[in-house]
Amino acid sequence: MVSNDFLRQLEGYGLTTAEILYRMPDHGSILQSYVWQDYDLAPRFPVLHRFLDFWRRELDGPVHSIRVAHSGLIKPAEIALAKVMLTLH
Repeated sequence: MVSNDFLRQLEGYGLTTAEILYRMPDHGSILQSYVWQDYDLAPRFPVLHRFLDFWRRELDGPVHSIRVAHSGLIKPAEIALAKVMLTLH
């Protein structure tokens, strides 16, 4: 059996991490950080947008800013030719 996460990676999904800074509902001058991570499609990030829509609809803390990092985990291997070959006895 193949994991669903692996199948999503084959479809082009990559690991996406978002750091969401939001204001405390009772103390608007205090920022808190929330880290969200899931597989998503760059550059549109539909999964992240669905989560942010949920956040705005259901949670009280207004979002201040979002920082996003994305990495495609399945990608072509990087190959470099060796300039020197040494043999140890």
